[in-house]
Amino acid sequence: MTDLATELLALSATRDQHIPVEMRQVMDRAAQELADSGQGGRARTVGEPAPRFTLPSATGALVTLDDLLASGPVVLTFYRGAWCPYCNLALRALQRHHADITARGGRLVAVSPQIPDESLTLTEKHGLAFDVLSDLGSDTAKQYGLAFDLPDELAAVYDKLGFDLQRVNDSHPRTLPLPATYVIDRGGVIRWAFVDTDYTARAEPADVVAALDMLGETGDGMN
Repeated sequence: MTDLATELLALSATRDQHIPVEMRQVMDRAAQELADSGQGGRARTVGEPAPRFTLPSATGALVTLDDLLASGPVVLTFYRGAWCPYCNLALRALQRHHADITARGGRLVAVSPQIPDESLTLTEKHGLAFDVLSDLGSDTAKQYGLAFDLPDELAAVYDKLGFDLQRVNDSHPRTLPLPATYVIDRGGVIRWAFVDTDYTARAEPADVVAALDMLGETGDGMN
């Protein structure tokens, strides 16, 4: 088992100890409904063109996919927000592999529906060396087939837990992305993808690095 998988498993065990059983039941029921919906199978996948985007970074600078691709392949990861402990673990794991990604010419960017101020706080707290972008309203997540709306009872649980999605998501509290990570070649084609409806599951950074290796030196899938 990898370090990230071990950390995610330990976090789930901790959650079960500290969140009331009735809340856990709501969360687990919503997770099962999302899995049964087929949402994961409708997301963009390998061989498809990556939808273009222009999104603000944590400092307010506009970042485009085309600009990122100009310097090499892109590792694009979607996360729910700084309030999500599973997301924080995954982002820290990617940070630990950031040097491996850049050594292969890759550009790592993370996208969430939270406002830039929240992204900036997250970046500083975890010492992230890559761009964290704000997808307000989840328009980019929708283009990738990742956006879904929280059911009423789960939204109420999140409110009780103090996540304040109304504020951090700029009045778009109900829409979140599935956990997803893509490796996009310089031609803008998705060459590797991880998508899961289970918010406790995340892409392994070692698999991301291996996918970059498969692209070869040109970063376009041509060895």
